[in-house]
Amino acid sequence: MKRALILLLSVVLLAGCASGNDDPLSNYSKADINFAEMMIPHHEQGLEMVALAQANTTNPDILALADQIRGAQEPEIVLMKTWPGVDPSKHAGHTMDGMLPKSEMEKLRSSKGADFDRLFLEGMIKHHQGAIEMAKEVMDSKNQSVMKLAGWIVTSQALEIDTMKELLNK
Repeated sequence: MKRALILLLSVVLLAGCASGNDDPLSNYSKADINFAEMMIPHHEQGLEMVALAQANTTNPDILALADQIRGAQEPEIVLMKTWPGVDPSKHAGHTMDGMLPKSEMEKLRSSKGADFDRLFLEGMIKHHQGAIEMAKEVMDSKNQSVMKLAGWIVTSQALEIDTMKELLNK
């Protein structure tokens, strides 16, 4: 039920974000553009972690969570890439809040089963916490699309963190 609610909210909010006609302040500030240019590679690492989950675990809870994360972050990336002036390559290779360093990604890549599940959950919690902090920086944006997306990221990823903590305690 929680996953269905998140999916429904994602569709509604992102549809609202994509509509330029109801956004009277369609200009994007430097902070808005910087947020997108940092969040895109951040989300891309999240999607890389999701792909590892699909390859390295058979745990249905982890796989369902990975699908949920992919379902949220792929359209967010697509949306941010449509914002005028966004060049995600500016921050490619940079480390943003919550991004896993190469050593942790390698450890995740080489682990399997319950060991993978624990590392994935711990890493994704940290990853989501970083995304939330980045999104909070633009929640007061004058651009309605940016403000809605930032609010969505904060809300949805906080819910996913709660789910991940529950899974860690199983």
